[in-house]
Amino acid sequence: MADKALQVGNYWKIIIDIVTDGLIIIDKSGKIIAVNPAAEKMTGYSEEELINQDCRILNCDGCTIYGNGSGKNWCRLFERGQVREKMCQFTHKDRRSVQLLKSGIVLRDENGEPVGVVETLTDISQMIRQQQEIQNLRQTYLLDEGYHGIIGKSPVMQGLFELIENVAQTDAPVMIMGESGTGKELVARAIHETGARKDKPFVQVNCAALNENILESELFGHVKGAFTGASKNRIGRFEAAHEGTIFLDEIGDVPPSTQVRLLRVLEEKKIERVGDHQSVPVDVRIITATNKDLEALVERGVFREDLYFRINVFPLHCPPLSSRREDVPIIIRHLIRQNARVCGKKITGVSPEAMDSLISYRWPGNVRELRNAIDYAFVLCPEGTIGIDHLPVKMTSGKAGSKIQDSLPQNSADERESMIQVLRNVGWNQSAAAGKLGVSRVTVWKRMKKLNIRRPG
Repeated sequence: MADKALQVGNYWKIIIDIVTDGLIIIDKSGKIIAVNPAAEKMTGYSEEELINQDCRILNCDGCTIYGNGSGKNWCRLFERGQVREKMCQFTHKDRRSVQLLKSGIVLRDENGEPVGVVETLTDISQMIRQQQEIQNLRQTYLLDEGYHGIIGKSPVMQGLFELIENVAQTDAPVMIMGESGTGKELVARAIHETGARKDKPFVQVNCAALNENILESELFGHVKGAFTGASKNRIGRFEAAHEGTIFLDEIGDVPPSTQVRLLRVLEEKKIERVGDHQSVPVDVRIITATNKDLEALVERGVFREDLYFRINVFPLHCPPLSSRREDVPIIIRHLIRQNARVCGKKITGVSPEAMDSLISYRWPGNVRELRNAIDYAFVLCPEGTIGIDHLPVKMTSGKAGSKIQDSLPQNSADERESMIQVLRNVGWNQSAAAGKLGVSRVTVWKRMKKLNIRRPG
């Protein structure tokens, strides 16, 4: 006698109960009519507590519920017919939030009319927590070569990373200030790579490297015959960065005529190619950088005040290396690993004496100068440990090796007088004073407030 054919319908309850994903069946009026054990565990509610309850009991943020009837009048899923792996969050019985992936499909009768919905729920809360822990570990132990390539664990750098994360979620124009060699380009890239435009172009322009005519052509493009040598139409960097980010480095070197055109781009979101009068719409995020005191340039009439305020919506300050000396050993280890991979030399570290000299050095060229010093040491050091004799002489002399003390004395009265003298020397410009002291402009403002220093009227 032949075996009877397997009738799956006879075992559907057993099959559903063994599935590890949560499963919920809802009728067309939003009433829960069936759940499996995995759904009970995921939600914290028992089957008895969920059956015949309104599905809104779960407070799922992925649902668009109308509640004005049944079927299409109840929720949007009946309109769409199905949803696949939508990331949602619902409220557990104990009031905590649970992250999940939800898939659902509308069940229909023989006439094609909707009779209910079956949904599967996959709990991804643990996976998200693990990803967050991995990200934290990467930032703590530099497993991903720093924060978007920026190396540093000092409090001032952690504060900078937090500001980057915050401003990256907006399209606000950012001005990055700091000394040469502090990594302003890396900060600009980090803002782009952290924001919503990360999959779109990142276009960089060094405004100091081009003369006025070439700069305008580079930024806005030109049409054929616009000037001698313009043999064909050419798009500019703004058009190339459409829907992405344009990074204007050394913005303080932009000539006045180009400043006017930049202001128009910011206000109208349109550009005109050189030699053309047709406007081309562009959607770009603008990030600028400078090592100059733009406020002083504005006061001298060299830089337009209206443009300054448009690009300086959210200022960021890249701290000099001298103000974050605890980062020097971390950066050195990173550079040694990087150089060793490239050149193949088996150099493992730096001797204590050499490290003391490197930490004590004043670093006027910042991280760029430190990179050059390690490159120099790799030339002289055959293998093993970089010693003091492998470093540039200026970093090992007594004068260069002496540790830099705080720019201001610790006595309050002397500190106040020294602070006033610094401000006088820079014409009471707080940004310039910050540059002299190697701190942020906010720190200067706070110190002035603490010492009751006011700019003379």
